[in-house]
Amino acid sequence: MFTGIIEETGSVRAIGPNRLTIRGRKALEGTGLGDSISVNGACLTVAWLQNDLMAFDLMPETLNRTGLGRLKVDDPVNLERSLAFGGRIGGHLVQGHVEGVGKVILRQPQGDAVLMGFEAPPNLMKYIVGKGFIAVDGVSLTVVERQDSGFTISLVKYTLENTNLGVRKEGDVVNLETDIIARYVESLLGSVRG
Repeated sequence: MFTGIIEETGSVRAIGPNRLTIRGRKALEGTGLGDSISVNGACLTVAWLQNDLMAFDLMPETLNRTGLGRLKVDDPVNLERSLAFGGRIGGHLVQGHVEGVGKVILRQPQGDAVLMGFEAPPNLMKYIVGKGFIAVDGVSLTVVERQDSGFTISLVKYTLENTNLGVRKEGDVVNLETDIIARYVESLLGSVRG
């Protein structure tokens, strides 16, 4: 479980058909083999550690559902260690289970902030509501407005400077995870009706 509050932006050092190697600093503090790290919103298991590097094995499901397979060496990635019980939840509950990918379709400066628009898959749009939560590349964000096929968010200066969203541009692919509570409510209501 994660909060969507990014601890640092790491960088891709190597990517192979089934393995992703990341350079980080903060995310490595207290991290051991088998621990979970959110990488651009995808919960991955640490398979190898050495100095400031950590590697993760990637399975076909992860590559098919996320944008991780599109990463290149030196790309910035958002990193967050899993939530420790008793810790603060500064964002919202994020599982690290990416549901699909979206695409940046708007990047518009607004003073010190940036309004970003995203196209999202139809199967995710039913869980996206105005002023609700969404995780974009693992970042906990509030939806400014929902449209038929996408949504907009507003990024404050801190988020722009401390996550990879600061360098995202129109056409870029991002990982999306909707609010887990909405999905549970739908499942429970479906069980009651069924």
